[in-house]
Amino acid sequence: MRGFLLSLCVALAICENYEPGLNPQKTYEYKYEGSVNIGRGMPEMAESGVKLMCTVAIIGVSDQTFLLQVSDVDFEEFNGIQGKNTFNASPKLTKRMAAELAKPFMFEYAKGQVGDIYAPAGIPDTIVNIVRGIIGFFQVTVKTTQRVYELEEAGIHGLCQSIYAIVEDVKSKDLAITQTVDINNCQEKAALYRGMALAVEDKMSKERGDSIFSTVRYIYNIKSTTDGGLITNANALERQHFSPFNVKGGNSKLQAIKELVLLGVKDTGVAPSVVPMQNRGSLVYKFVNELAQIPILMKNLDKPIPKIVEMIKRLAKANIYQIDNLTSEDVVEVYQLLRVITLENMEELWKQFSGNDEHRRWFLDMIVEMTDAKVLKFLINRFKAGDIFANEAGQTLLVTFNHLNAEAELVETAKEFLSMSFSKSHPMLWNTIVLAYGSLVYKHCAYTTPCSVTAVQPLLDLADESLKTAKEMDMIIVLKALGNAGHPSSIKTIMRFLPGVAATPVDLPAPVLSAAVQSMRHLAIRDPHSVQDITLTLFVQRELPTEIRMLAVMILFDTKPPMSMVSTVTTFLLEETDLDVTSFTYSLMKSIATSRTPDNHFLSTACNVAVKILAPKYGRLSFRYSRAMRLDWFNDDLLIGTAMEVFMLKTASTFFPTAIMAKGKFHFIGRILQLLEFGVRTEGIKELFENIPAFKGDLSRNDLAIILNVMKNWEKLPTDKPLLSAYSRLFGQEWFYAAVKTDFLQKIIMAFNSSAGKESPVWTMMETLQKGMSWHWTKPFLMFETRYIQATTLGLPLEISKYYSSLTAITLNAKAGISPPLTDQLGPLLTSNISLETDGFVGSTKDNFVFHGINTDIFQCGTELKSKMIYSMPWRFNSKINVKSMKFEFDLPTLKKDTELFSINFNIYAVSRNIEDPSLNKMTPMMSDSIDSVEEVQSVKEPLNSSDQQKIIVKSDIYQSRSNVCAEAKLYGAALCFESEVKRAHFIDEYPLYYFLGFSHLAYTLRTVQANKLVDKIHIEISPGRDKHAAAARLSSGSSSSRHRSNEPVNAKVWDATPELVFSIKAVAMDSKDKPDGYEAVVYHTTTTLMANTEVIVSQVGEEANWKMCTDVSMDTIHGDSKMHLRWGAECQSYEMSMNAATAHLLGLNPTLKVKMHWNNVPEYMKKLGKRVEEYIPGIAFFVGFYQKHESNIKHEISASVVATSADCMDMKIKFPELTVYQRAIPLPFQVQAYTGNVTLGMH
Repeated sequence: MRGFLLSLCVALAICENYEPGLNPQKTYEYKYEGSVNIGRGMPEMAESGVKLMCTVAIIGVSDQTFLLQVSDVDFEEFNGIQGKNTFNASPKLTKRMAAELAKPFMFEYAKGQVGDIYAPAGIPDTIVNIVRGIIGFFQVTVKTTQRVYELEEAGIHGLCQSIYAIVEDVKSKDLAITQTVDINNCQEKAALYRGMALAVEDKMSKERGDSIFSTVRYIYNIKSTTDGGLITNANALERQHFSPFNVKGGNSKLQAIKELVLLGVKDTGVAPSVVPMQNRGSLVYKFVNELAQIPILMKNLDKPIPKIVEMIKRLAKANIYQIDNLTSEDVVEVYQLLRVITLENMEELWKQFSGNDEHRRWFLDMIVEMTDAKVLKFLINRFKAGDIFANEAGQTLLVTFNHLNAEAELVETAKEFLSMSFSKSHPMLWNTIVLAYGSLVYKHCAYTTPCSVTAVQPLLDLADESLKTAKEMDMIIVLKALGNAGHPSSIKTIMRFLPGVAATPVDLPAPVLSAAVQSMRHLAIRDPHSVQDITLTLFVQRELPTEIRMLAVMILFDTKPPMSMVSTVTTFLLEETDLDVTSFTYSLMKSIATSRTPDNHFLSTACNVAVKILAPKYGRLSFRYSRAMRLDWFNDDLLIGTAMEVFMLKTASTFFPTAIMAKGKFHFIGRILQLLEFGVRTEGIKELFENIPAFKGDLSRNDLAIILNVMKNWEKLPTDKPLLSAYSRLFGQEWFYAAVKTDFLQKIIMAFNSSAGKESPVWTMMETLQKGMSWHWTKPFLMFETRYIQATTLGLPLEISKYYSSLTAITLNAKAGISPPLTDQLGPLLTSNISLETDGFVGSTKDNFVFHGINTDIFQCGTELKSKMIYSMPWRFNSKINVKSMKFEFDLPTLKKDTELFSINFNIYAVSRNIEDPSLNKMTPMMSDSIDSVEEVQSVKEPLNSSDQQKIIVKSDIYQSRSNVCAEAKLYGAALCFESEVKRAHFIDEYPLYYFLGFSHLAYTLRTVQANKLVDKIHIEISPGRDKHAAAARLSSGSSSSRHRSNEPVNAKVWDATPELVFSIKAVAMDSKDKPDGYEAVVYHTTTTLMANTEVIVSQVGEEANWKMCTDVSMDTIHGDSKMHLRWGAECQSYEMSMNAATAHLLGLNPTLKVKMHWNNVPEYMKKLGKRVEEYIPGIAFFVGFYQKHESNIKHEISASVVATSADCMDMKIKFPELTVYQRAIPLPFQVQAYTGNVTLGMH
């Protein structure tokens, strides 16, 4: 009996069929609803979202083919605060979507697995992807033999890992299935990256935190039927958290919810008719034209040509003199319009714009952001036609290559530029093309793995050719291009240029070897093991040039070598005889040992051990040897850090550096971006200073005299060798390289020679100035466009994007008069009087956008951070210059209107945009403009100025601060004002995000104020001091009393010496009667064998004016004491302050620096300011790790002492009147060198 019951239970279980399936003879009707919200997820914070509701009918066509019909479509939008606002209907967009969704769709389905999806021709991809989101509910794998199971399966997010958990309802026998999709663990993820190719991934930083975190969960209710498992109810929840910093410290949240509810099942009466359809692919989200839609705007892209023409003309006109800040965002709109036009449209636009210099420049500057094949083909046409200038071509092609979508087809098209005759028509253009092509290859390889050798083959061929012809410049340029490309297949070609690793002996100039070693900088990341072998081989060859060995070890450490390799370098250094190599390598390892950035996490430990081994032998090497210096920091909460590196390469034969390089890096959210890098090789100049017997290298007066004497011989250098060369890299890509040869320098010197005549370009420039010249230049530039697009469970594209656009303008108008006029040579210019009238403008507006949300071609919703930074410097003045006496006079008009010099405006919004009904578009500040229930209001009146105001509003979770501070100069009728307003919402669990998200405004403005009297102009005079001025004429009353009695004999000798007037400056406001009112500054200097003294006297100019400031700075050349005595007020008698500094290094004692500042009487506002600063001292001291001791010290004095207790540590003590702060064993960023004798230096 028991066996019978067991058999019966098994039979019943077998009869239950839960494997999802659909009966082709039936029609299934479901209700579908999907919604998405994006925002902070905090109370009283604005959010945006959309909701789609519809009825879905699924009708069988064959055993494994089913029709999907959508009806009763309703689309709604949300923009506001949860709980206060609701979703609003969008009738026009609902009508459009309903019309497109009403057409039948078809999909393949069997055993819970969705196959291909079909749609009628002309259905937009946005609609097909929404249908994918609906059909995705039917993709479910049921295994009744396991309660929990894991598998990899295809879904709308790609081929991802899923974990299933099954629970059976005992009464209904329905299965409740929970599916969790790990969309961070997908082999073929439905995601798209653009704009991040030049930012190297940092895995160690990822381990500390990430900026994106996503989860997806499905819950199904499945009923067993004779046709298989029937999905009666299903819902999905997807959450994504995004932050520009560590996602753990607060984030923008996306929540997508969808639900499918079975309404009924019925027999299909009449077989449905199937219209012709196209295969639209599998269930996986399909990217087609997402990049065409820029997420920060929603514009109708129909008929783009007239819109482009109108906007470019309007932008050129609006920014013809200075920047119209209201138009800077329109630049991005033109970029989007350009991306939808054809090549024929481009040719049509070129015909319209090429004849106007302004329109032509705007057009060429903006097509670089089209990022596809059309812009390449357009430039090829220009090169063939020759209707573009070389400088235009170089600028346009450089940005085009660096911003191009680096697909294989586009790389193939770009090769054509390397074989065109126009490309080689100008050396700088050719260099630009070769370097830019290398950058394009690098980007291509960043997105394509493995990267085909065909992409880099043209550069490999150029390298082989240059090696055969042995042309130095050709070899350098192609090696630098290979360095930009960083293609793994190029390493064998690079090895052919390197001695000791090449298959055949190599004897090449040092600049070529330098370029060859540096060409492995990107390969250090992509193929570290090969680069380690090569660079270590170069490093251990002592017969190689010192510079090459140092560059090799620099690249070696870029590969992040393991401990064993660092140990090998350390062992080799212990026997090294070249102190430049030793000093460079040791300082490089020491700087890495203290690194805090994640990429150096393991390497810093290895270097720390190595430094401890090498320090006893090399820890006190002088700074006269080669050095590597690095400063960096990293914050785990922000996931942001910076690093700066400086390399100075020298050789034993000369003190003059062989090369100097500097570069900066920016670490952010798991990536490393190399910022600006520049370098200089001294080349021929270095040869002038080799083996000079009398030269000591201590830069003494004797050394300086030798340097000046040697520089006179520069003309004797070979004309085929450069005096120096320079390069620059941006984001790790070299974009500029130039070598200066002696013939170029000679041309410059001859052009400025006094005997030069009308053939000189200086003569031409002076003629143009006398006729009057006008020059204007504008540059729109998209600094970066980074985009990450990922599928959501709804079939909508989630986008995180960053845009940084700039618009820069320079305008210069000038007209000069020369008396007496030039005749046939430039010589008389040196004794002439020159008058100049000029006005102009220099400025830049930078727009920054960060978007997190849904971005389609018909609607957008999300969170948008928007900032605008403005720099502006207009000018207008007349000047007179007496060239012989070097006297300058300037007349400036009075300020007529307020002028904003610098400003930042920053806010974050909940945005909703709708292509069908622009009137529904909304940008709601995430924080409301009004502040309710203010708990505390404080108003502070500052004593610094009558216009200083600061208002702070404090609420339980709202912080708002406003300030307006002005420094008025009523004499001149102007004031420099600083104003700021900050508004933040503070949530403790959102540190540090809440510090940055909210409204911010900051501005520096020149404002007009009521002048003391009517001012016609402001007159400025600058005169050099060429005449000796009698001591009795000096306004030095009281200055001698500031000197210590111990120095009286010395002071007397200085007083007896005749002071020399160095220069004077006068800035006065002139009225209609030419009565001056302003200030004058005079500088005197006295030098004797015992003392150097400088006096600066600032006096107020005007009727009954007696205000003066007297500054006396002296240095005892015997003892090294330095002192400064400052007095100001009526005849320099009202207030007084003195400073003193001294250093001492006595035998047997540690080097010491002592600094004191003492005041007797100061203005009341300075006392209050000092008190306010003093309040922050304990907190600052605690923050930086100093100890504190409250004690009574000398009143009216602050003193500090610094003692170097060892070569790399110091003790510091600072005494305030009522507090002492101190710290011991503070690490030094440099080493204190041992020296003998007594040295003192002062500042009191």
